[in-house]
Parts: sequence; C-alpha cells; structure tokens
Amino acid sequence: MHPQSKPPLRVVAVSGGLQRPSKATALAEHLLELMADRVACRPHLVELGRLAPHFSGALWRSQLPKAVERELAAVEQADVLIVTTPVYRGAYTGLFKHFFDFIHQDALIDTPVLLAATGGSERHALMIDHQLRPLFSFFQARTLPLGVYATDRDFVDYRLHDEALIARTKLAVQRAMPLIAATRPAAAIVTEEEVAA
Repeated sequence: MHPQSKPPLRVVAVSGGLQRPSKATALAEHLLELMADRVACRPHLVELGRLAPHFSGALWRSQLPKAVERELAAVEQADVLIVTTPVYRGAYTGLFKHFFDFIHQDALIDTPVLLAATGGSERHALMIDHQLRPLFSFFQARTLPLGVYATDRDFVDYRLHDEALIARTKLAVQRAMPLIAATRPAAAIVTEEEVAA
C-alpha cells in the first residue's frame, strides 16, 4: 500500500509510435504500469500518433491547438518522464523530435527520464545512448541509468512476451527508484521488501 499522506507523482509517458496498435506505445504502457506499482502516481500517456495531425505542420507553439498544448504542459509538469520511440533510420522519429522541439528548454531540468525504444532488430540498441540520452541531456534532465530496448520478436499481439525484456523493464524501474527518491523526496515509494511481499 502506498502511504496516502504524500501527494501522487505526475508520471507521464510519451510514445513516439505513429501507428495503432504500436509496439512503442505497448512498451510505454508497460513501463507506466510498473512505475505505478512502485510509486504513488497519476500516470498519463501521450500518444504522438494520435496528436500528429494537430501539430506536425506547426512551426511555433502559438500555432498549436489546445489538445496539443495540454499534452506539452503535462510533459513539462511531469515529476517523472518515460519516453519510448520506434527507431527510424538509426534515430528517434522526426515526429518525436518535433514534439520535443516545442518543450521549453528549462522545463525538464532535473526531471528523471526513463529512456526506451523499439526496433526491428538488435542492431539499433545503442540508439538509446547515442540519440535519446543526448537529447534529454540538452534539457538538463536526469536520464535514468538503465534504458530499455525491445525488438519486434519481443512482442506477441503488441504485448511484451520475452521474459528477458520483461525482467529488464522491472530492473530499469527498480534502478530508477533511488534517483526518483533523491529528486522527488515527497514521493511515496514502495520498497523492495514491499514489492516482494
């Protein structure tokens, strides 16, 4: 049980998946669920595929409709951020980058960010460290130590299936807890003993 005296954290996941269903979205939802098991939170999922028609052609934030502005504000106000993107030509998708181009450059300072990506094969696994980590370093966010990379064969019917991947997602969230506790000391975090009980 989470202590009720502490306010829930705002945990926001951004999926750069363009299709529906989407493996990137499935991974984001899985990580959100794991996070909710470990810390009292208000989880929120931002699906860029759904938002794409409303912001893909915008050049300035002032041009964006309220629906997109609400999602940008949710990201900027997040206590913890989870980001997942398909790998496209060795990097995150252009739509993913376009969305984060609208985020205020100081909004994510010290925000813990869990990095994740999906790809057709293991060849692009280092994309998390070579592409995603530098992007969120620009925002001065605190990227969490363990990223999660999933390939197509790790899913069955758009649900995580591979046991090694599932174990890695759990470890990534477990290793995130000390940093979240350090940066968000008011968080009601479940201990390892409570998880095992």
